[in-house]
Amino acid sequence: MGQRLILASASPRRRELLNQIGVHAEVLACDVPEQRQAGESALAYSCRVARDKAIAGWNLCAQGRDCRVLGADTEVVLDDCVFGKPGNAQHAVSMLQQLSGREHQVLTSVALVGCGFDEVVTSSTAVRFARLSDAQIARYVDSGEPFGKAGGYAIQGRAAAFIVRIEGSYSGVMGLPLFETTALLQRAGWLESD
Repeated sequence: MGQRLILASASPRRRELLNQIGVHAEVLACDVPEQRQAGESALAYSCRVARDKAIAGWNLCAQGRDCRVLGADTEVVLDDCVFGKPGNAQHAVSMLQQLSGREHQVLTSVALVGCGFDEVVTSSTAVRFARLSDAQIARYVDSGEPFGKAGGYAIQGRAAAFIVRIEGSYSGVMGLPLFETTALLQRAGWLESD
């Protein structure tokens, strides 16, 4: 493939997930404002942030070149409240207490822009947590794992022990839904379809 693919994310998990499906991308960290607008649905917010990241990457290094830029955004949603990344230990504890014993939704949107292509897809996954004790939450927060993770947990890490069930995309909860991402890259002509 002659085109370059740029991943507008510093997330090592997203890079690993792309590698898992045989896609190698250049990595470019792009910071964009992640502030939900008044009246904006959680889905619209996730789609907008993913696209903003892809466009920021395009503007930084790719404009006018033969490449595509992939941006992604993961949000944990409970009762229409969007849980981003915890800012501190107290915030992480609060998030985990709210998720304890309940089912929430994980939205991961993926945007691909460049070379006349501009599309966003979203994976929605239902995740049910076990009821967590204060001691379990404290130990988990003390591990440092919640930081930098939407909703304050990493399904591929220690928090796997908290998950009663998921319905949807495991890789989407990790930060990049591989089925949807593969289909998106195929529609863009970046990956061959069988």
